[in-house]
Amino acid sequence: MSGTTEGMRQRIERTKNLGSVVHTMKALAASNIGQYEDSVRALEDYYRTIVLGLSICLGRQSAGQAQSIRQENSNITGAVVFGSDLGLVGQFNERLADFTAEKLGGLPGEKKIWVVGERMYSRLEEKGLPVVNLYPVPGSIDAVAPLIGRLLVESQVSPFFIFFNRTQSGASYGQSVRRMLPLDEQWIQEMTKKEWVTDKLPQALGDRGRTLSALIREYLFVTLFRACVESLAAENTSRLAAMQRAEKNIDEMLDELQQDYHRRRQSAIDEELFDIIAGFEALEGG
Repeated sequence: MSGTTEGMRQRIERTKNLGSVVHTMKALAASNIGQYEDSVRALEDYYRTIVLGLSICLGRQSAGQAQSIRQENSNITGAVVFGSDLGLVGQFNERLADFTAEKLGGLPGEKKIWVVGERMYSRLEEKGLPVVNLYPVPGSIDAVAPLIGRLLVESQVSPFFIFFNRTQSGASYGQSVRRMLPLDEQWIQEMTKKEWVTDKLPQALGDRGRTLSALIREYLFVTLFRACVESLAAENTSRLAAMQRAEKNIDEMLDELQQDYHRRRQSAIDEELFDIIAGFEALEGG
């Protein structure tokens, strides 16, 4: 019986150690969520500046001129899909892979997909989607910009979409898709109709076509950057939820183990007492 109680004690210690690991991962995920959400908010002013610049340039050019940029591969539909490298994220990759397959399946032409995240890569391959290249998930904010630069250089096709998970209210996340190119006609019209923030109307200096092209490149960069960071925030949101579930399960398991340990220990004590009483009675009888 002593061996049994000793084994139970070891199981309790291992469960406590596992709980400590889960608690640490939970705290790390919560910290990362705040970091990535702060990064998204920090981009708002820059994104707004780019959109204002586009509204000036596009206001004096036709939508056809704006949409003609990077149309050389119009028979190919390109997509960037942001997933995860690590596990413990619930259905984070599976749901987005299903969402991506459904949306791309309804589009004509050849598909080319650039994937961020090894686990997402595996899910898309299982669905038979053509993956051109795989990139590791950035481990920090500083690693996001180089990744986006590579994606913009290698994925020069149009139409062009991005698929990613993004956080929602209530500590959850959902799947999102955004068409990057060609620029949305309605979006262009809404931008060009907006009133300028002051009574001093700006002017685009120099070659207007080059200015528009530069602004669109920055628009693509910032939009991809935001999608990547929002995906990272959603990944950590999913991991936080998974760690909370694991923490709850570990606490319940620990309670059961401790109750079982106390029962076994009490049973061992009772047996020892019975042995002592039996021996005492035997001595009295002798």
